[in-house]
Amino acid sequence: HLPVDHRLNLVYRIGAGLIGAFLVVFGILGLINHIGFFDIGGATVAGLNTNGTLSVLSICIGALLLVGMVIGGNVASTLNMVLGILFLLNGFLFLALLDTPNNFLAFRIQNVLFSFVVGLLLMTFGMYGRVGHALPHDNPYWRARHPEAAPHDAAGARDAHGTREMREGPGRQDRRGQVL
Repeated sequence: HLPVDHRLNLVYRIGAGLIGAFLVVFGILGLINHIGFFDIGGATVAGLNTNGTLSVLSICIGALLLVGMVIGGNVASTLNMVLGILFLLNGFLFLALLDTPNNFLAFRIQNVLFSFVVGLLLMTFGMYGRVGHALPHDNPYWRARHPEAAPHDAAGARDAHGTREMREGPGRQDRRGQVL
């Protein structure tokens, strides 16, 4: 759907790359500290609670985002959206598991808030230019949802103000459809 050189590609790549790089660094720093794999103690890295499991999981998810950044396009966009939703769901899950013995990733409230923020950021990066009520008609996602409308259909195309575009030739019309 998305051309290789489309400007939206850069947004998807930057979003995936920044968050992926942070997660990889966070995971590596957690592993360097030799924290127990399922330790639910108070070990922190970059202000977030962690253990070995969360560190390895962070490295894997970060690497996946970095791969999405390299591939770009629809892959990066879809990956950002899916992982964003998973981060939000993870935040809700571990909000419910705070201060319980089932909190196997050693989450604290700062981790939950981080999950919510990263989830919303990833979803925003992934949906940027894909959804909205005012997508331009040259947007590849708008065209995919409106295959019956040609990009510059003079008879029915409307500009950003909702008025008809000017038609050339016999029976020319102005922007409001009035015959000249």
